Amino acid sequence: MNAPAVLFDVDGTLVDSNYLHVYAWQRAFDAEDIAVAAWKIHRCIGMDGSKLVRTLSGDAPEEFRDRLSDAHSRYYRETSPLLAPLPGARELLHRVADLGLQVVLASSAPEDELEMLRKVLECDDVIAATTSSRDVDTAKPEPGIVQVALDRAGVTSGDAVFVGDSVWDAHAAKAAEVPCIGVCSGGIADAELQAAGASPIFADPQGLLDQLESTRIGTLAPGR
Repeated sequence: MNAPAVLFDVDGTLVDSNYLHVYAWQRAFDAEDIAVAAWKIHRCIGMDGSKLVRTLSGDAPEEFRDRLSDAHSRYYRETSPLLAPLPGARELLHRVADLGLQVVLASSAPEDELEMLRKVLECDDVIAATTSSRDVDTAKPEPGIVQVALDRAGVTSGDAVFVGDSVWDAHAAKAAEVPCIGVCSGGIADAELQAAGASPIFADPQGLLDQLESTRIGTLAPGR
């Protein structure tokens, strides 16, 4: 039997990147002479990229959406030197691995962005599996990414828990029947995360690490 798995979203959960995404999307929309308020973009961060563009651009033509996505990627890469692990992120991944659990990055980021995030985390030695946007047609809030992560870990939903920072993470986990732990480090309030199905909720990875034994992660650890 494979060890139980902890599935981690990455953007806003382990790496402080959400507001860089907001900035990059805002520049992309501005380049197309579309005024989109930053708060509206932030509300969509964590959503499938194509769905985000459709939501904020009013179902613009596909060619237009492709230009927006390409521009976002370009502007985001320009800000990549500002990427940093969130407090306790690296220690949390190592602690989960030390408990005998699989660490899975259940990300819906494109491959090139995921590579940048992994370099920032510097935790490849404890990561058992990863996912990216290329693994599904539509990412969060659809449950496909979560299911792919479960498959790669070789476990069922009963032997896993998801950790995420957005309502889209919570919705995706719920649809895949995986319990979700929330963190507020992506900028979403704990009440909203809880309403979406996340529980318990912590300020950031460090907050989760400090109380790890009392969560489902602690109960999933072999021998507990």
